Amino acid sequence: MYRFLESIKLKEGVFFRLEYHQKRVSQCFQQFFPGQKKPDLAAWLYQQEVLQTGLYKCRMLYDQQGLLRPEITPYRMRNIKTLKLVETTLEPVLYKSADRSVYEQLFVQRGDCDDVLLVRNGLLTDTSYANVALFDGEQWVTPRLPVLYGTNRAYLLEKKMIVEKDIKAVNLHHYHKIRLFNAMIEFGEVEVNLSDIFASFAKQ
Repeated sequence: MYRFLESIKLKEGVFFRLEYHQKRVSQCFQQFFPGQKKPDLAAWLYQQEVLQTGLYKCRMLYDQQGLLRPEITPYRMRNIKTLKLVETTLEPVLYKSADRSVYEQLFVQRGDCDDVLLVRNGLLTDTSYANVALFDGEQWVTPRLPVLYGTNRAYLLEKKMIVEKDIKAVNLHHYHKIRLFNAMIEFGEVEVNLSDIFASFAKQ
């Protein structure tokens, strides 16, 4: 079974942020498969039949044997309007696991909300599927220690569109709004009012 996963945005025939996905795959190989040849994502993907119109999610599974043929499916963005704060013990990781069961277990704790906003040791991390950034009136701040170091997060930090900082859950009222983003969702496409974040904790 393939152990790791990259979800890559394909829009109008172009794969987004491939260099950031490549860096994460290379880091994964260095940690888990030292000495193995690192796959070249760009070379592999552009050998495939690429859809030239529309928005798609390219799901790429891999392990030390290399890359599995990508699953390319039409993408429709979730409608996220409310979040529930949920505690987790998940530690930060540099790679994306193909086993999403722990996130699914957290997601079901959302109650009547659309998604969960995870809190570890009193600090905000991610939602079940996206990194986050909060606006403090001057700049957009993203948690310093997310659960997953996302590719879009790395891009936004490099472009200085967001900055890293520890964000205490009890200090949410210091911020104005929150944005969710990941490989498929661009910064600013999903925004939630802080009044729609509910602070009823549920243990993992």
